[in-house]
Amino acid sequence: MDDKLSIRVNVADRYYPLKIGRDEEERIRKAARMINEKVLQYKQKYVDKDIQDFLAMAALQYVIQLLDVNRKVDDKDVSHSIKEISDRIDAVMMTKE
Repeated sequence: MDDKLSIRVNVADRYYPLKIGRDEEERIRKAARMINEKVLQYKQKYVDKDIQDFLAMAALQYVIQLLDVNRKVDDKDVSHSIKEISDRIDAVMMTKE
C-alpha cells in the first residue's frame, strides 16, 4: 500500500507539488504558512524589493533560529555529559575512601 500523499504547497505565490508521507502533511503546510507570513512581513516593510529578496531573508532568519536551537541543544548535551563524568568521578572517589 502506498502511504504517500500528493499535495500542492503554496510558497510565496508559487505552488509546488509534493509527494509526502501522510504524517508529514500538517508539518509541511505549517512550514509553508510560516514562510508565507514572514515573506508578507518583509513585503509590507520593504516595498522596493522583489520576492527573491523576501524569500532569502525569511530563509536566513529561520536558519539563524535553527542554529540557535541547535547550539542550545548542544550546550545542554555538553552540560549533561560533564555532569555524568563528574558523577562517575565522585562515585570512584567515594569507593576509594
